[in-house]
Amino acid sequence: MDGTVLVADDDRTIRTVLTQALTRAGCKVHATSSLMTLMRWVEEGKGDLVISDVVMPDGNGLDTLPKITEARPGLPVIVISAQNTIMTAIQAAEAEAYDYLPKPFDLPDLMKRAARALEVKRRAPPPKMTSETASEDLPLVGRTPQMQALYRLVARVMNTDLPVMITGESGTGKSLIARAIHDFSDRRSLPFVVAGAADLAGADGPSTLVARARGGSILFDEVGDLDDDAQGRIVRMLDTFGDNAPRIMSTSQKDLMQKMEGGIFRQDLFYRLGGVTINVPSLRERVDDIPLLASHFLSRAERDGQPLKRLSDAASDMVRAYSWPGNVRQLENAMKRLVITAQEDEIGRGDVELVLGSQPAIEPLMGGGEADKLSASVEKHLRRYFDLHGGVLPPPGLYQRILREVETPLIEIALDATGGNQAKCASLLGINRNTLRKKITDLDIQVTRRRKLM
Repeated sequence: MDGTVLVADDDRTIRTVLTQALTRAGCKVHATSSLMTLMRWVEEGKGDLVISDVVMPDGNGLDTLPKITEARPGLPVIVISAQNTIMTAIQAAEAEAYDYLPKPFDLPDLMKRAARALEVKRRAPPPKMTSETASEDLPLVGRTPQMQALYRLVARVMNTDLPVMITGESGTGKSLIARAIHDFSDRRSLPFVVAGAADLAGADGPSTLVARARGGSILFDEVGDLDDDAQGRIVRMLDTFGDNAPRIMSTSQKDLMQKMEGGIFRQDLFYRLGGVTINVPSLRERVDDIPLLASHFLSRAERDGQPLKRLSDAASDMVRAYSWPGNVRQLENAMKRLVITAQEDEIGRGDVELVLGSQPAIEPLMGGGEADKLSASVEKHLRRYFDLHGGVLPPPGLYQRILREVETPLIEIALDATGGNQAKCASLLGINRNTLRKKITDLDIQVTRRRKLM
């Protein structure tokens, strides 16, 4: 890399790490903990790239971006922030940031983005977002890679005219994503209309719906539930769009591809609605965000006039381990109940047990949901194994012990499935027959009537 990078962050460690990494890469670096100093450098013409935190002692980094653009229109800015919400990502995009990364960030990833930023010219700035459209109440919070990828995708499609299909389980926040796309887009001053089958009924239904939207956004909520007649009306409506057409979005918790292949969902509608598909992950797929979301809901309850409460470590572990089949909606309702039912300011494990005892899927508590991927289930067991040692490392030889724990049931089940035929079992597992024989001996797998050595 070649160029001068201006780094603004109130964390001395981050300034040091970035300075060393960028210097080793061939860049000159000026680092500061002050936005005022950063702006002085920019106005003096210093720097080919800015890397800035959001929350600084003397201001907000996002508020400084327009000033940087005004002073140096071609100067790219990479925003890094510990405020891991969809609002931060959207505001960074609206404030003309070149890129956005959540903290903690991956240093090699940041270096690649910095290298690209030094080479690529800025695109034309998107429309500004007015401050009154910002809302901190949307529970679209998360620092996991899945949510950060979602935030970036939302920011990229926000001001396009492409239709958006938002998929995910019930309670994940699909409608909130659609609302955020509208509220932070250049259509924000126009209507946001949620439509169902009743809005499409009658000869004038579709035209009335378009008139209500007035060039804003139309959301078909759970479009997979619409019957064939309603689907046909949407297709005909989309085909008659002219100037001032509304933005079309839809949500579905059902697999529309599967429904289409089964002849239940129209193929022509599927491809018209699927310009961009945004999949909202379930809580099971972003377990590390659960405590963050729980704290968000407890803080919001306090803003609504409820007493301020927090989860104890044991309660937080229990909340994190629960499967949450109802996803974010279920978590939010549980936190509301805990604010009311918990006697102390610190919510304890017993309080959580009392609330979750009346919830669906209590069986997976401290375990994983049945829909978990194998890797997720294994990860939970391994984390619990380490936790049981109370901060002390487990005995040496962990790798072989874990392999043995996995290989034994795998081979036993495969042998059962193949009726004890070791040739078929070896083929199924993709290993040599002699290797299978050796593993049966080494793992001390008992040979039953169904599992005879061949």
